[in-house]
Amino acid sequence: MRVVVEADGGSRGNPGPAGCGAVVLDADTRAVLAERAIGLGETTNNVAEYQGLIAGLRAAGELGAAQVSVRMDSKLVIEQMAGRWKVKHANLQPLHAVARELAADFERVDYEWIPRAENSAADKLANDAMDGNTVETGQVTETESASARTRPSGWQNLQGAPTKMLLLRHGQTAMSVDKRYSGRGDVELTELGERQVRAAAKRLAAMDGVVTPDGTAPIIASPLTRTRQSAQAVADATGGELELHDGLIETDFGEWEGLTFLEAADAYPDLHRKWIGDPAVVPPGGESLAAVHQRVTTARDDLVERYAGKTIIVVSHVTPIKSLLRMGLDVGPEVFYRLHLDLASLSIVEFYPDGNASVRLVNDISHWA
Repeated sequence: MRVVVEADGGSRGNPGPAGCGAVVLDADTRAVLAERAIGLGETTNNVAEYQGLIAGLRAAGELGAAQVSVRMDSKLVIEQMAGRWKVKHANLQPLHAVARELAADFERVDYEWIPRAENSAADKLANDAMDGNTVETGQVTETESASARTRPSGWQNLQGAPTKMLLLRHGQTAMSVDKRYSGRGDVELTELGERQVRAAAKRLAAMDGVVTPDGTAPIIASPLTRTRQSAQAVADATGGELELHDGLIETDFGEWEGLTFLEAADAYPDLHRKWIGDPAVVPPGGESLAAVHQRVTTARDDLVERYAGKTIIVVSHVTPIKSLLRMGLDVGPEVFYRLHLDLASLSIVEFYPDGNASVRLVNDISHWA
């Protein structure tokens, strides 16, 4: 299906009360297929223009469009999206990344500047939004809207707004290439690892709740180099603030640090055999999985308290991420031994204020695989 997206945005004060609008038209008949009018709080004209484009592309995607012609009276947005102008302003870079990611899902997207007089439908919707009127019309191709898919509370009777954690494992390191125990050792990403986390960062920037009119999801990371590098790639893509949290650091493997699985098993046959089935067993000079789980539980409680009802990006390691998923699933320590998490994989868990939780995604590597 070929569609036309006409989009606009405005701010009364620049910055000031802002809104955006978008209309999706059938490319052949010019019939209106969908309309969007979204209030944006206080922001600038250019931010509002980008939000209008994003709203229009999302609506076109929900309709199942294959080819999109974007028509806007914002010369800045059109030229930047067409790749003829650089995106220099820091506030626009994350929005540009989101729009580019959405556009990549279509077979073809064209960008055309039009005079304001030819963009009256989208302009009216943007003004409606600034007046406090929300509009969302048009068929969607799935049984639920995107906003409904992010909240399973209707099915599970979960109460309140969840704290949504987007869990990203760090990218490849030289230790992971050799399949060595890598806990507190401070190693850097390989070149492939850097590519992996850039791909993950691009995907995160386009996800619902990461870049919003109200701000960008904060990024909380383990302080080790490989996770800081991975988290910085996410910060560069989204514009989010980066925070380090010691509670998210990897297991201390003690004397097993740097050994392969077989080397550790040969050097400590009885202890190693017990360790792979008992979370209370402690590696020589190290930390048990039970102790890691307790530490990560404390970190989870801290993050849920500070970011209640918000979306956050957590960049960590295998064991802490498994621990967070264990809490979300409310299962025993068997998950440590039966769940596999790839490098630069994405998982999602939501923690609700009533004590319930929902795991939404586990070990997704479609962004780089």
